Amino acid sequence: MRIRIRIAQVLAIIGVLSLGAVGMALLAQYEFGMEPCPWCVLQRLIYIVVGVLALLGAVLTGTPRRVAVVLALLGTLCGIASALWQQLHAINEASCDLSLADRIIARLQLDSLLPNVFEARSSCADAAVSVLHVPFAVWSCLLYVILALLLAWTLRATLKPRTGF
Repeated sequence: MRIRIRIAQVLAIIGVLSLGAVGMALLAQYEFGMEPCPWCVLQRLIYIVVGVLALLGAVLTGTPRRVAVVLALLGTLCGIASALWQQLHAINEASCDLSLADRIIARLQLDSLLPNVFEARSSCADAAVSVLHVPFAVWSCLLYVILALLLAWTLRATLKPRTGF
């Protein structure tokens, strides 16, 4: 018995995981007092972009689907880079003011438009919290890696010629 996985289903799962990550971050913020730093907020934005692109790819076909998958994959690579930067560099900084993440969020005015989601309320050093003794940035990086692998598989599957089934 061969299990057939549909590309649209995988993309829908990626979309739900991405948007669910933002939901978990908001839960951590509002229920457990884990205030976000600019890098945390930037990663929220990236998760939303990846999630929307994945869900869009789930309903599209052909070249538009491949474009959505490629853009989502690029988004996950940006997410990996931001999570690694946060964990390896920004966590040691007393202030994140005028960091790349801070400038991106400010330029897009997301902190003004949706402050409950995109307002950085902590410095990077203060936001260095752990869940199960693993830093939040590491969890985020791990999820981005999983999403990137799923998107790479999806992209490969959309490029593979179909055989007679």
